[in-house]
Amino acid sequence: MAGTKEAKKKRGIKTKYKLILLSITILILFTIVYYTRSFQAMSVENPTEIEIEIPAGSSSKKIASILKDEGLIRNELVFQIGVKKNKAAGKLKAGAYSLNTGMDINDIISQLSKGGKNKNVLKITIPEGYEIRQMAEKLGEKGIIDKEEFLKLAASKEYFEEDYPFLNQLDEGYCLEGYLFPSTYELYPDSTEDEIIRKMLSKFEEVYEKYIKENMDDVDLSLNEIITLASIIEREAKREDERELISAVFHNRLEQGMLLQSCATVQYILGERKEVLSNKDTQIESEYNTYIHEGLPPAPIASPGEGSIVAAIQPAKEDYLYFRTKEDGTGAHTFSKTYKEHLNANPNK
Repeated sequence: MAGTKEAKKKRGIKTKYKLILLSITILILFTIVYYTRSFQAMSVENPTEIEIEIPAGSSSKKIASILKDEGLIRNELVFQIGVKKNKAAGKLKAGAYSLNTGMDINDIISQLSKGGKNKNVLKITIPEGYEIRQMAEKLGEKGIIDKEEFLKLAASKEYFEEDYPFLNQLDEGYCLEGYLFPSTYELYPDSTEDEIIRKMLSKFEEVYEKYIKENMDDVDLSLNEIITLASIIEREAKREDERELISAVFHNRLEQGMLLQSCATVQYILGERKEVLSNKDTQIESEYNTYIHEGLPPAPIASPGEGSIVAAIQPAKEDYLYFRTKEDGTGAHTFSKTYKEHLNANPNK
């Protein structure tokens, strides 16, 4: 009997230990699952944008509380653990942030480490067709840059080509005319001339990778020639639906060895946008004057937008050799295949 009781007691102890071990195992598994899930995004399928403000001097504990209250994280302690794992303690910055519920804890920590938006941010639009000097004037008037320093940096592509390899395709001594992409930029009051130029070059690089790099074999032109042609199209075209047609005219003229006779190239030489050029203007001796020199100018005459760059690579399949502006206020042109048609074209139709 004593042996039976002892055996039962031992079985009871084993069962108890097994239950305890099972409970511990379940607890560990639950903790692992919860910990892993807490690191994940709150809503990957339908992320919601949430604007938050991290006050200056906020600890990681305070930041975790803000994120939890805003529904961006599940657990404050897990966030703080994530901060330590990412070695981001002391690196989280104050400021205004636009986060979303599709970001996991690592994404949020990365964003908070980069710094928030400056509420004094300035949105500046650089129009398509602007020359570097016009950009410098506009940014200078806003008090963002030193105009002369901006022009000095933009005068040499060598200063930037290590970080922007596409610039290596340009000849030595070229400036950045045509490669500072026209767009709307968020600039800060303390932005340097170098930072602003790099922001514009980065935007151009995006367009280069998307539209130019893989399509250069479609045209017998170098990168500089593509952007130069695109800059002329940008200055000549007033309507989006005519860019490819204007490109076709210039491509056809280049193929036939005809003078491009673009008013925009003469305006670039003059440094002003004269509506009507005189015969004297069109005879100015300059390598940029396409009324007296065959082929494209040596470099771009302005910064072309995306539409003109695409048009330079993909002209319309037309035999047009001439175009003239209609006098109906629409900015449209009349296109012709022969000089006779061009002379007889009614600008009022």
